[in-house]
Amino acid sequence: MSVVHPFPVRSDRKAVTTFERGELQRILDLYGRMVAAGHWRDYAMHFSPDVASFAAFRRSAERPEVRIEKRPSLRLKQGLWALVSEQGAVLKRGHELPPVLAPLERRLMRLVEE
Repeated sequence: MSVVHPFPVRSDRKAVTTFERGELQRILDLYGRMVAAGHWRDYAMHFSPDVASFAAFRRSAERPEVRIEKRPSLRLKQGLWALVSEQGAVLKRGHELPPVLAPLERRLMRLVEE
């Protein structure tokens, strides 16, 4: 008979920070509406042990116009969520996602009205 060997598990790897299904649904809903308004054209996601990031681009060759970041290490301090501008300045920070996305929602309303 054959011998079954256990699969090696690396314990030195840290868990990767990701978006939950509802969070990603909310972010992609906003992205879809901004694409429909003709403002955004591309996006990128980055996942690391420290941060999960969603970046929205006007054009894919440029820097991202905004980044939505989830940082679990800041959960008890400044808030889990951050909205970061193209220049790297934090526009809004909070413990919940909808208030952090509010400035982008307002900009979307302005784009539709024009």
